[in-house]
Amino acid sequence: MANQEKEKTLVLGHRNPDTDSICSAICYANLKNKITGETYEPCRAGNVNPETEFVLKYFKAKAPRLVENVKTQVKDIEIRHTKGVDRGISLKNAWELMQENNVVTLPCVNDEGVLEGVITIGDITKSYMNLYDSSIISKARTRYTNILDTLEGTIVVGDAEEYFEKGKVLIAAANPDLMENYIEKNDLVILGNRYESQLCAIEMEAGCIIVCEGAGVSLTIRKLAQERGCTVITTPYDTYTTARLINQSMPISYFMTTETILNFSEEDYLDDIRDIMASKRHRDFPILDSDGKYVGMISRRNLLGAKGKRLILVDHNERTQAVEGMESADIREIIDHHRLGTVETMSPVFFRNQPLGCTATIIYQMYQENGVEIDKKTAGLLCSAIISDTLLFRSPTCTPVDKAAALSLAELAGIKAEEYATKMFAAGSNLKGKSDEDIFYQDFKRFTAGNSVFGIGQITSLNPVELAELEPRMLAYTEKAKEQHNVDMMFFMLTNILSECTNLVCVGQGAEQLVATAFHLNDGDAVEKIDGIVRLPGVVSRKKQLAPQIMLALQQ
Repeated sequence: MANQEKEKTLVLGHRNPDTDSICSAICYANLKNKITGETYEPCRAGNVNPETEFVLKYFKAKAPRLVENVKTQVKDIEIRHTKGVDRGISLKNAWELMQENNVVTLPCVNDEGVLEGVITIGDITKSYMNLYDSSIISKARTRYTNILDTLEGTIVVGDAEEYFEKGKVLIAAANPDLMENYIEKNDLVILGNRYESQLCAIEMEAGCIIVCEGAGVSLTIRKLAQERGCTVITTPYDTYTTARLINQSMPISYFMTTETILNFSEEDYLDDIRDIMASKRHRDFPILDSDGKYVGMISRRNLLGAKGKRLILVDHNERTQAVEGMESADIREIIDHHRLGTVETMSPVFFRNQPLGCTATIIYQMYQENGVEIDKKTAGLLCSAIISDTLLFRSPTCTPVDKAAALSLAELAGIKAEEYATKMFAAGSNLKGKSDEDIFYQDFKRFTAGNSVFGIGQITSLNPVELAELEPRMLAYTEKAKEQHNVDMMFFMLTNILSECTNLVCVGQGAEQLVATAFHLNDGDAVEKIDGIVRLPGVVSRKKQLAPQIMLALQQ
């Protein structure tokens, strides 16, 4: 999952996306997938407006996934996929796995992949250096398979899957007479090839005897051990080596950390975990997926030079319009038709910006340049975006290139541009039942000019009565939005597509006068009926008509 996320590039439009933003993301991701063979996913940074909903439904296209934040997450960085181990493996086995994989921490997981604990190289070192009593092997419930593996032994009598869980470990160095004084029931006795010692240990009800140096075990001893329930193991090691190694057969479950394990989720943001990791002395931190299953390990080293999500921006190049967390993303490309903004990148990127009426026109050109056939759905989406952004070629932003592209795409999509545009605009201007907030943010952008920050929202409609009824509502809400965004001025365009006229809501100190100055209006002409509303005949474009004039007036 994490690797797939790292290899994926998100194609993303601006916040409060319009039809161009979403359709361009879908179509450009499709183009990149075809010409590169890599994975590009179209996304959106906000809700789909009614006009775009109509377009997507008309051409049976799925709305892109909502991505409101592109901050770097754990799943975006290199996760070390150290394999989880069973809680029953021996300390010796754990040590060998650490050496083999060059790690200092092993995760312990159950059959379902749930993290049960972690053991570190420090835990193993302590197990060697600390003084334990002679019953530590049984307290740890050591399985005989672990003992066999550690001592390279062979089981002669008994079940390797059983556990040594009662008694102590001792070495039978004395003669049989003395052994009777310290061997107790269930003990594990390390001894040599002396028949008398083996017999004595079994008669004293030892739970297990380990015969060293590969010595043979007689049939008599085997039979007696079988009768008394005594496990018999042989090992090629001498008594000293066997005694030294046997503690390494204990299961890691006895030494691993099982409580208050500091772990992180794949979804966690690096900004949130960086300080936590720095405050702990742990070398490694387990990573869990959304189901709580173990995924891998990360260390502080993984955070150094971590690259963010791979991103392609379409239909915008300003920081204020970009998705949250964009500054930490790895921006690969920008495809846009707006003025140059404030997006900064860490390294050179492919940047294509053309003075056209729509980003979709640029993407249409890129399909042609790469010789990629445009299917009916793609043609419909691109055509819809151009019609939307140019208000069916009425906007001053529209160029002959846009119109030619739209008409060519309409033919490929099997639609008549004017008939389709009427249906599309009607769907977008159907505002019944929508809240003031929904209407305001249907198409909203922030702008910066020098030390001034302002916002412009826009709604287009074919119904002049509907627009007139909205004026007092949007005037009140624009006041509220100004306070929420903490900007100097806030504007809202109520645009009549048919009459090609905008009634502009102006909020903020000097906002009305600024617009009057920008468009050379007399005071008497500037304000009609309701204070805060400025009528702008012939103004339909935020990008090419309203925003540039406001910026110019602010600079003056």
